[in-house]
Amino acid sequence: MASPPPPRLTGSTAMTASSNDARPEGPAGHRPAAAATPVGRRSAGRNGWAQPTTPGALSKRVQRRLTAPQATRTNAIHPGAWWLWALGLGTAASRTTNPLLLALLIGVAGYVVAARRTEAPWAHSYAAFVKLALAVLLIRLAFAVILGSPIPGTHTLLTLPELPLPAWAEGIRIGGRVTAEGLTFALYDGLKLATLLICVGAANALANPARLLKSLPGALYEAGVAVVVALTFAPNLIADVQRLRAARRLRGRPDKGLRGLLQVGLPVLEGALERSVALAAAMDARGYGRTADVPPTVRRTTTALTLGGLVGVCAGTYGLLTAEGGSYGLPVLLAGLAAALAGLWLGGRRSLRTRYRPDAWGVRAWLVAASGAAVATLLILYASHAPSNSAALHPGVVPLTTPTLPLWPAAAILLGLLPAFIAPAPEHTRPKNTRKEPS
Repeated sequence: MASPPPPRLTGSTAMTASSNDARPEGPAGHRPAAAATPVGRRSAGRNGWAQPTTPGALSKRVQRRLTAPQATRTNAIHPGAWWLWALGLGTAASRTTNPLLLALLIGVAGYVVAARRTEAPWAHSYAAFVKLALAVLLIRLAFAVILGSPIPGTHTLLTLPELPLPAWAEGIRIGGRVTAEGLTFALYDGLKLATLLICVGAANALANPARLLKSLPGALYEAGVAVVVALTFAPNLIADVQRLRAARRLRGRPDKGLRGLLQVGLPVLEGALERSVALAAAMDARGYGRTADVPPTVRRTTTALTLGGLVGVCAGTYGLLTAEGGSYGLPVLLAGLAAALAGLWLGGRRSLRTRYRPDAWGVRAWLVAASGAAVATLLILYASHAPSNSAALHPGVVPLTTPTLPLWPAAAILLGLLPAFIAPAPEHTRPKNTRKEPS
């Protein structure tokens, strides 16, 4: 009996069948899977053909690449990079008395702290440093009013009763004329010191002190522990005061004034003593102060290299700062740095200490440190380029002149904003996706 003829294929069915028949068969009669269409940056449509990417999807992809990643334990910025950035801003502040540039430096430091600080206890110390800077500024102005100013002035604002002093106190006066020139000079000087304090406060708020201690070389570990304990004392003290004041407010008790300060001070002192005892026990349990046995020759060599290197660094720095030492300053400074580093490396052999999960210094840490160094370098170069530039960085007070905002120093200071955009963002600063998904 003859078999029925195969069904006749027409249209798209025939095209599909012919394409399937054209594929080479593999072993055991199996046909390989269809090759994927290389779509590159395009997405495949329903008919299998690559569709062009929409502008909206492309902009979202670019925005996702440019957005700073979420801060984790592995990609957090190295604490040393934050300190180098803050020291760069502080160096720039020490090179000018222009109140507009100093205010711009304060704004840059405050913006970066607001954008990239975490919820850790030390991160809340920035407000205390700002208050301390404001107090320093007010004290500087009060000294200028009460004790006078060495700046001569012709614009008298008020005259205070002057207290007569003995002959041995010549050059010191209490009371007398208060001039606008003297107050302006005191304002510029106090604002520079306040900016330096705010830069240090920014480093304290952004850098993890425990991670900074882990990054120190072995020879400086004991000294580093003392420095870190000193640096964390003020943030922990501020956190204790805030906690106790909040507890007193919840209980309906006064937390302001002299009475509130006295009643808060005793628990704060008790907490500081308890924390000190716990820290001492922890340091003793971890073998703090124990050293390895090294030969006496290595010990003497380490001492000689370290002390000689420090002396060389001091002599080289002095040579760079003076006009007579311009020829020997840089070589002596480099030789001193090399000797000091060699001494620290040899001294690290005495420390029996290992590092668990050391912090990596990545590309973002280099960019953060470089932004602060660039601010300091550009302001120093601007001041040394021409004598007229120094007048823009240091506005005169005799006679009184209105300070102006120089363009290039202001643009250089704005480079300090780079960490606010490249550093990993803490969890509380990440924008939340509030778009509702379609049901």
